[in-house]
Amino acid sequence: MTSLVRHVTFDCTDAYALAAFWAAALDGKVSDEDFPGDPEALVTSEAATLLFVAVPDTKSVKNRVHLDLQPQDRTRDEEVDRLLTLGATLVGDHRLPDGRGWVTLADVEGNEFCVERSAGERAATTP
Repeated sequence: MTSLVRHVTFDCTDAYALAAFWAAALDGKVSDEDFPGDPEALVTSEAATLLFVAVPDTKSVKNRVHLDLQPQDRTRDEEVDRLLTLGATLVGDHRLPDGRGWVTLADVEGNEFCVERSAGERAATTP
């Protein structure tokens, strides 16, 4: 293997605030070396390592890359409710009557991400 993805980096307005949201969302941790007002903040979790870097530009268009989350210890709908409580906003609800589908949310700075069904939910609807 020649390269690994070390972390996924997000340009943002407030690196620490966005890192705090994602640390809560992923049950991760903001680095002990990062503090409010810092230009960068790193989140580590079992799911991924995310780096947030403050830039002067504001977000103006839809993300070209986004994260798809799959809850491990709760249902998709429970996870959506939890993330909304953390400050996410609903962008699009693509849930289908048969239980399939996903929900598109935005984090506290407007970066879109999706919440898919858990493995258990997928197994329950697979013929």
